Amino acid sequence: MTSGVLLAHLLLADRVLEQRLGWGSGDPPPPRIDVAFVRELVAATPPVAVAPVPPRPAPDRLPAVAAKPRPAASSVQAAAVLEPAEPAQAAAELDAPPSPASAAAEPAPALLAAVDLAPPAAPPIPPPAAPASAASATHFDWPPSTRLSYQLSGHYRGPIDGSAQVEWLREGSRYQVRMSTAIGPVLSRSISSEGLLTEAGLAPRRFDGEQKVIFRAARRWSLRFGPERITLPDGREIDTQPGAQDEASQFVQLAWLFTTRPERLQVGQFIEMPLIVNRTLERWIYDVVAEETLNFAFGTVPTVHVKPRREARSGDLAAEIWFAPTLQYLPVRILIRQHPDSWIDLTLDRPPLQAAEPAPTR
Repeated sequence: MTSGVLLAHLLLADRVLEQRLGWGSGDPPPPRIDVAFVRELVAATPPVAVAPVPPRPAPDRLPAVAAKPRPAASSVQAAAVLEPAEPAQAAAELDAPPSPASAAAEPAPALLAAVDLAPPAAPPIPPPAAPASAASATHFDWPPSTRLSYQLSGHYRGPIDGSAQVEWLREGSRYQVRMSTAIGPVLSRSISSEGLLTEAGLAPRRFDGEQKVIFRAARRWSLRFGPERITLPDGREIDTQPGAQDEASQFVQLAWLFTTRPERLQVGQFIEMPLIVNRTLERWIYDVVAEETLNFAFGTVPTVHVKPRREARSGDLAAEIWFAPTLQYLPVRILIRQHPDSWIDLTLDRPPLQAAEPAPTR
């Protein structure tokens, strides 16, 4: 009975979404990058990213009061973050001679940039989250191609179960993210993102989706990312935003950000990202809400829980994500909601598989 009800609703949803999104028999996605997965990823302590050190002032300009040493930071513990002074500000300070009183009374300007990690009652929305500094991005090597396999459970007019897979594939400066889910023989859905690796993370160029429901032809839709415009499935165009991501690339973009700037993965922090879901490009805010240890069939994994601040709206999907710093910040659990009574929960069912280490892209 539950299977019949589920099938009826999937067929109805398929027809509604076709009208809403402009689905149809579009072009298939680009061919998959050919990769051989040869080893299991072994848990390891994540590297500690070093914040860039501000230029040291001339010897005769040193402040009279020595700064206290900075405590060590980790990927999941609160720590103060030193930020370099703005170039214009630094130049002004060097040109104007400091007064002895002010030099003795105030610490070095960089020490004033410590981050208060306690979330305010109504946190203001900052400008777009800056990518890793040029220094840290230069020393970042993208991980080798990786496959993650998940067990799927959920609820849609009754309990559902199935399987899912996420693949991160790279070839030189080109990447693909491919995510597929299957609920028995009734429904399968796949999405993929393809683009370039840059110093600011992923730069999507194309997004493709395909959904297959039993007794119906496959439905496909796609997005094209240009320098200034994004082409929607129905052919219309909208203005893009710097750093815009799609439904598939967002997972890897967040992992890249947390790898290069692990201080952003501390509880109380939040990330803002331009994200296009269906036909709408909006700025999504993800809150870092908790550190949690998850139990999997292959062992326990410490994770950090990241949750979108907004609820899922009609026609889109909101994903809560659990990132594992000891597994290269990969998403080991993904909880996708359509509304409170419809959701799927993807939990890693085995250690991730990886290809051989590629040559660095830099």
